[in-house]
Amino acid sequence: MLDAEFFRRWMTATAAAVDREAERLTALDSPIGDADHGSNLQRGFTAVTAALEKEAPQSPGAVLTLAGRQLISTVGGASGPLYGTLLRRTGKALGDAGEVSESEFGQALRAGVDAVMALGGAAPGDKTMIDALVPAVDALGDGFTAARAAAEEGALATTPLQARKGRASYLGERSIGHQDPGATSSALLIAGLAEANGE
Repeated sequence: MLDAEFFRRWMTATAAAVDREAERLTALDSPIGDADHGSNLQRGFTAVTAALEKEAPQSPGAVLTLAGRQLISTVGGASGPLYGTLLRRTGKALGDAGEVSESEFGQALRAGVDAVMALGGAAPGDKTMIDALVPAVDALGDGFTAARAAAEEGALATTPLQARKGRASYLGERSIGHQDPGATSSALLIAGLAEANGE
């Protein structure tokens, strides 16, 4: 079973990974975006860890709802609302339970990913964060390590795609050959699950 402490570890692990990879995320964003993806997410997840230390929510749902709220209020561009929606919707789906099973979490995360697709209008193959998140959710039934591998594979697979959504879509064919920064940061988020679980 997964408790509030597990979800706090997940957010902390993700914040550390974003911190470590911020320059690479911004470098990926440079040719096809605003060159601020890394710094924006870094600011957002720093705010998330500070808020979790201050408030210490007692349920998995409350941890993710608080994290989502922080990202929406501190991250500029499209990333804040998209990541914020992902975590808030997942948290809402988990409800007030003090502990959740991995399969309950998997269902809640799928609800979160569906909410992101509805908000951004993106589908798999559009060269967005969805290309990492959908395979990850599909693989969650096989455990967090499988989800991490699926997300990383999904992010790499965005390189040859032409962007059909988001800022990169304005570039048309020039977006081909660049790995999507949103899919890359989403893979870091999923990798944080495995790390939080000691995998």
